[in-house]
Amino acid sequence: MLVLGIETTCDETAAAVVRVGAAGTGEILSNVVRSQVEDHAPFGGVVPEIAARAHVDIVDRVVAEALRQAGTGIDDLDAVAAAAGPGLVGGVLIGLTAAKAIALVAGKPLIAVNHLEAHALTVRLTDGIAFPYLLLLASGGHTQLLAVTGIGAYSKLGTTIDDAIGEAFDKVAKLLDLPYPGGPEVERRASAGNAGRFAFPRPLLGRPTADFSLSGLKTAVRLEVERIEAAAGGLGDQDIADIAASFQMAVADMVADRAKVAIRLFRERFGEPTALVVAGGVGANQTLKRVLGEKAAAAGLPLVVPPPKLCTDNGAMIAWAGAERLARGLTDPLDIAPRARWPLDAEAATIGSGRLGAKA
Repeated sequence: MLVLGIETTCDETAAAVVRVGAAGTGEILSNVVRSQVEDHAPFGGVVPEIAARAHVDIVDRVVAEALRQAGTGIDDLDAVAAAAGPGLVGGVLIGLTAAKAIALVAGKPLIAVNHLEAHALTVRLTDGIAFPYLLLLASGGHTQLLAVTGIGAYSKLGTTIDDAIGEAFDKVAKLLDLPYPGGPEVERRASAGNAGRFAFPRPLLGRPTADFSLSGLKTAVRLEVERIEAAAGGLGDQDIADIAASFQMAVADMVADRAKVAIRLFRERFGEPTALVVAGGVGANQTLKRVLGEKAAAAGLPLVVPPPKLCTDNGAMIAWAGAERLARGLTDPLDIAPRARWPLDAEAATIGSGRLGAKA
């Protein structure tokens, strides 16, 4: 089974071809990603209109290159998958429309993939992880702990009540006047810093629910930056490194504590998970991976994280999610609409606080 996947939900234009063997194992035949970092860097963040225009300019060439690298043509495909949300709706519309056109012309099934589901299922492509597993989905726009019990079966155990982890990293980077993209730059500066210099708060630490809160931590960083600037006239390189390290460790401690609670909640409701899985761009952060690995080991679970290039947005995860759905007969009509908001568990209540079940 050959599936083409197209991803345009934010600032990467990506396409890939994935082959699924008779045993259900996946092989990435191509994975082409065109980053828009240079386009958005002058603005310190993603500008939706610029992102959409860049997708229009390049999506056909990215798809053509993915097919060329895979050594296949449109007629050889079994289906065409595209991220139909959540994301910047202008970008989503472009990728989904391209997939519709290919599916229509070639007479192939269309599969509208939830971008978050694609992240959630990537470890089944890379590591063959069996259901059920506990997932930390952490990216620029999403922070959730979910029980993944099957295709289309996701139960939210915890979520952020304000900022996502990736969003908090980006905002702290701006406070420190670091270049875009901010998350990797904060991690790089933190490697030379003293994580014990600043006693930043660990929001919700020790609470019985698995929810996150980042806004108070972000505010504490801002106040410390303002205090140093007022006293010294500006931040020195060591100040920046120490703030970055202290902030990153505060996030790591909080994530580890929330994961511990989520493991307990998972076991109470779903039994034993096969693994603790991390998906999304934040999964590339080595400090977070280390503390989560320690927490997983203490609970007797393996920590599974896809390779960094498959943690960030890519077409292979869309193609794989499409293949998983196609194998179960789940296809979509050509008039399906893009969705800017599309929570994985729209019908499920949050286990824990109960008040956050409707938050995407």
